[in-house]
Amino acid sequence: MAVPKKKTSRSRKGMRRAHDQIATPNVVYCECGEPMLPHRACDSCGSYKGRQALNKDA
Repeated sequence: MAVPKKKTSRSRKGMRRAHDQIATPNVVYCECGEPMLPHRACDSCGSYKGRQALNKDA
């Protein structure tokens, strides 16, 4: 089994892990003013692309 011959430095380890961060979610605002994820129906009012997609009683 292959084993590293030398210890990986903190700098090299950090350069390798530079792309491993978690991306922040993109947030858009619904017509009602609530933040929501794009291409999804609004959780608070139930609208999507200007029409009512979900029945919200509240």
